[in-house]
Amino acid sequence: MRNASRIASILPAFVILLAGCATRGMPYAGPHLTPAECRDLAALRTNAPPTMAQHQSELAALRKAGYDPSPWYDPYYPDDLQAAQHLVDYWFQTECQHLQPG
Repeated sequence: MRNASRIASILPAFVILLAGCATRGMPYAGPHLTPAECRDLAALRTNAPPTMAQHQSELAALRKAGYDPSPWYDPYYPDDLQAAQHLVDYWFQTECQHLQPG
């Protein structure tokens, strides 16, 4: 519970920081996720067995959201991964509506 409140308190600042770093202070007007990433993320939300390509799309989206899985030791893990997952979920909800059950 303590980690959840900590994440909730830093998430807005993290999103603003990422937006500022990625765009050099200018708002980004285009989609963050490609159509293939939308399709693969939608498929991962089903109970179907995932493919390697779907996992690679998910990792590409997480990297766009600021997550870097390469460090041997990451003192911010799992908080940084969870923040990136929340951002990718937000992008999915806002950019991939045509693939969501409704």
